[in-house]
Amino acid sequence: MEKEKDKNAEEDKVKTPIGDEISVDDKLKETEDKLLRALAETENQRRRSEKEIKDAFEYGGFNFAKESLAILDNLQRAHQSIKNDENLKNSKDLDKFLKNIEVIEKDLISIFEKNNIKKINCLNEKFDPNCHQAMLEVEDNSKEPGIVLQEIQAGYMLKDRLLRPSFVAVSKKNSQKSDKNNEKK
Repeated sequence: MEKEKDKNAEEDKVKTPIGDEISVDDKLKETEDKLLRALAETENQRRRSEKEIKDAFEYGGFNFAKESLAILDNLQRAHQSIKNDENLKNSKDLDKFLKNIEVIEKDLISIFEKNNIKKINCLNEKFDPNCHQAMLEVEDNSKEPGIVLQEIQAGYMLKDRLLRPSFVAVSKKNSQKSDKNNEKK
């Protein structure tokens, strides 16, 4: 009986190319570990794929949306330019033309809103470097420093992602008062 047990124990051992012997139980545990790791990796890959698909649907048009902002900017610039042109002010068709441009602007803004592209409201708000880009500082003692006083170019968000920051002018303290305070010290 002992000979049969020794024989079975020897059969349970698997020889490796190096000459080390691994028991069948150890080999089974190793295989089970590899299988569990492979299943975990497969599950992680599935989750990544689902997230990428979701992001592609939600943000797939990000670059298109970003480039489309130039159309709205140009329409608004054309509207202002035509409205302020001295030669065209005397034209009887100027109002009709400006109204047509306004209709196109409103349609484009409506399309943006339907696609979760929203303008960043920034006037009289605290400067936020995540949404605003300061183009200049304006001395203004009536407002606390860091308040957006002027919007130079509108910024937009696509859902929770920044398409383009608002280009803004930010308030700062009057330098003469701060110079006088430094002299007193």
